[in-house]
Amino acid sequence: MSELTTVARPYAKAAFDFAVEAKAIDSWLAQLTFAAEVAKDETIVGYLSGGASVEQAQALFINVCGEQVDSQGQNFLKVMAENERLLVLPQVLEQFVALKAEYEQEVTVDVTSAVEVTAEQKTTLSAALEKRLARKVKLNCTVDASIVSGLIIQAGDMVIDGSVQGKLSRLASTLQS
Repeated sequence: MSELTTVARPYAKAAFDFAVEAKAIDSWLAQLTFAAEVAKDETIVGYLSGGASVEQAQALFINVCGEQVDSQGQNFLKVMAENERLLVLPQVLEQFVALKAEYEQEVTVDVTSAVEVTAEQKTTLSAALEKRLARKVKLNCTVDASIVSGLIIQAGDMVIDGSVQGKLSRLASTLQS
């Protein structure tokens, strides 16, 4: 999987740089999202894996994507087809989304709680996290009754475990040592 990420990174960077220059980040995001879904289709994967020529792969993608991809997007797909990289479009999309979040200084934070988080709590939590992370925060809240009470907050590599389950685990570990 990391090999695909390595292959996808320069394509995502090139697409993102072009999108920033053209002031069309959202448009490129939509195009890449559509193209990545096409690249995931089993029929398309089978066709591309079956030894289709570069011209056939280009024509297939351009025809399937149709008006969902503009002329610059079509050129991007043609370059990827020439280099036999169309199957890594989902990873290109992943990298593009990461570059967009970094550019917009935005981070998605996963919040797990024992009960549903209220709108007021979300606002307070979002403001505190924006101050701590110095970025715009987008909350992704889920409910997991097994944590008993409290919150588990995860933003990238940072994890804040304020759950009762986590505190009990740390206490048990301390008592055993």
